[in-house]
Amino acid sequence: MLGWRRRRAAVLLALATAAGSATAGCDGGSATPAPSEKVISTPPVSASASPQALAATDWPTYHHDNARSGVAPDFPTAGSPTVAWTAPLDGAVYGQPLVVGDTVFAATENDTVYALDPVTGKAIWQRHLGTPVPRSALPCGDIDPLGITSTMVYDPATQLVFALAESVGGHHTLYGLDAATGTVKVTRAAEPPEGDPIAHQQRGALNLLNGRVYISYGGLYGDCAKYIGSVVAIPTVGDAPATAYAVPTTREGGIWAPGGGIEQGGRLLYAVGNGESTAGYDTSDSVLALTPDLRLADSFSPSTWADDNAHDLDLGSMSPALVNGFVFIAGKRGTGYVLRPDHLGGIGGQVAQADVCAAFGASAVSGDTVYVPCTDGTRAVRVGQNGQPQVLWHTTVPARGSPVLGGGALWVVDYQAGLLDLLDPGTGAVKQKLSIGPAPHFASPTLAGGQAYVGTMTGVVAIRPAG
Repeated sequence: MLGWRRRRAAVLLALATAAGSATAGCDGGSATPAPSEKVISTPPVSASASPQALAATDWPTYHHDNARSGVAPDFPTAGSPTVAWTAPLDGAVYGQPLVVGDTVFAATENDTVYALDPVTGKAIWQRHLGTPVPRSALPCGDIDPLGITSTMVYDPATQLVFALAESVGGHHTLYGLDAATGTVKVTRAAEPPEGDPIAHQQRGALNLLNGRVYISYGGLYGDCAKYIGSVVAIPTVGDAPATAYAVPTTREGGIWAPGGGIEQGGRLLYAVGNGESTAGYDTSDSVLALTPDLRLADSFSPSTWADDNAHDLDLGSMSPALVNGFVFIAGKRGTGYVLRPDHLGGIGGQVAQADVCAAFGASAVSGDTVYVPCTDGTRAVRVGQNGQPQVLWHTTVPARGSPVLGGGALWVVDYQAGLLDLLDPGTGAVKQKLSIGPAPHFASPTLAGGQAYVGTMTGVVAIRPAG
């Protein structure tokens, strides 16, 4: 079975990757309190006096770390993968499962969080947080019901797992659950600062930075009603007010890419979708750099931003990636842009660009190569020392999921076919295929503790990499 099984205890391990150096606020934009934000219930929670570092094999946040690298260190060599177990849960699992110590955490669209045994898949505990929103109660959308869609995050200082649940009435609530017992320790309203709450969908992975959870908002499938892309930050401890940033557009500008934001130099970089401002440039169709207190520090938009917005060809479909000292971003138009992290470039200020693909989801990064989640199958793109991007290969299989790298293979979910593909990172050739059943759009595997875990439309499947 698993040689990595460790003691389950109330004091879990700490998130080494969560720490980041905060930067001072910069000009351009401002942080505002989130309207109607209040503490619903906050039993005493305190930071751990002496948190321990996580093992490198843990997976406490989306794509392993705050850079969203998608790389699993020391993962066993992938040979002939087999299904270790399948755990039927009470709804679809859209977010990436987390792994901390000897526990797998997963959340469903039925607003339930589970802690699973990695050896058997049996529930250690489960906590139902509310009633999800039925599709019939939404102005549009394609998830039914709509509950917990984003990837959760583990906080080492409080030993809490944080999840954002959507519930009947269009409410958005952040919950902090004791990782050892499932007891709800924190409950905070986390509504978007502008627009109609029921029109917002929270799909981007949660971020943890300097004692705050960052929650990004976009719209529902169909782009209906009044939603405005935004980020809300809530402290993990205490009842200090939330802060928020809203894209300064009249409508849309959603921040919905499944990877959420990435941390770079103490800031968070988010990809923003098309906006509807009629008064000129509104920082939509962009990459935005926000300070920890949610002030706009920097931005990039293509020179084609107006046409991108008019034809839904924006950058907001992919989370940015950090590769070889640069920021890489691609979106719906199919152009890959390379940016300088210390100066994103404003409008048309990219270092270089190239035709890459229409990209949806989040990438994996190793060295100077970024593995891009394309609608027609993964591509490997090398970013040179001069910033010039070059497509190295395009896989022959149409796997659209967000790739991760470990054990000498690139793991990609073909969610339309219900398959897990293992690709050669150097060539894109298919090494292995495994049936996992129907999976949500943009599904991405978790590689941790010697096994892979994938959220499906019915629960979680665990895979042994070498049979």
